[in-house]
Amino acid sequence: MINSFKDEYSFLSNFYRTSVMYKNMMFTSSEAAYQSQKTLNGINQLKFTKLNPFQAKKAGVNVLIRPDWEQIKDQVMEDCVRDKFTRNLDLRQLLLETGDEELVEGNDWGDTYWGVCNGKGKNMLGKILMKIREEFR
Repeated sequence: MINSFKDEYSFLSNFYRTSVMYKNMMFTSSEAAYQSQKTLNGINQLKFTKLNPFQAKKAGVNVLIRPDWEQIKDQVMEDCVRDKFTRNLDLRQLLLETGDEELVEGNDWGDTYWGVCNGKGKNMLGKILMKIREEFR
């Protein structure tokens, strides 16, 4: 099991800096692309293209959240992560080299939706990564 997206597995993190395109906008990370979609305001979405992942996460809590966000957020994440590993062939190879390992975004910041904290969580990011890894096989 890979239970942390740090060090040699930092490329699995949404905070890993690499090109990600979403809706014809190029972002510096999958985190920035994901956060941009919390709002329907196109001008605000475009601002996220200039943000690093930490800035994007912070900015994502300050936008007017689109009314359908809870219904679409998983698909937005999947699309962003899929582009990350489709566009960046070196990262795709690293993802494939994780083999059949279970991918778990273990964290200590309390994210029990996208990851697992203190043994609890849905690990949705890990599940998306494993699904995309399987597609690439």
